[in-house]
Amino acid sequence: MSRIGKLPITIPNSVEVNYNDAKIIIKGKFGTLETKIPETILIQQNDNILSVSLKNEIRSLRSLHGLYRTLINNMVIGVSEQFKLTLILKGVGYRAIVQGKEIVLNLGYSHPVNIEIPELISVEVVQNTIINLESCDKELLGLFAANIRAWRRPEPYKGKGILYKNEQILRKAGKAGK
Repeated sequence: MSRIGKLPITIPNSVEVNYNDAKIIIKGKFGTLETKIPETILIQQNDNILSVSLKNEIRSLRSLHGLYRTLINNMVIGVSEQFKLTLILKGVGYRAIVQGKEIVLNLGYSHPVNIEIPELISVEVVQNTIINLESCDKELLGLFAANIRAWRRPEPYKGKGILYKNEQILRKAGKAGK
């Protein structure tokens, strides 16, 4: 058995869990998430504790045990607390603005970059250079942050670009002068 898969999932009082053989639906104050579950994975609920187990111990299926336990745990945490990510724009003239359902980024290109915001994600821009992202879906949040960051990856010489909060950029020395 997987070490992670054996761990129980504690369900807060504000979260409602419904499952059948094919999928699991989790509802909370920040939204509703659902995912498909393979037939080989069993889910049992006792009071406020959810446990994930396998029907049969085949080597190829054991890897799914820990994976689906973690996915379900992330869904429970997301609908009860939400996940937060912070991006920092570092560079001269770099700034962000939220306009309706889009985030507009000025990143040193000759044109502004418009990125559409998905429904489950809320975006807040602080001081033009700090972008706070919140969502109940951890996977969607990470993917959206990676799409924003892909427009200007941090470069090692001046440290400019779009950084995650508390990210350390390994700096390189520039050209040696005479």
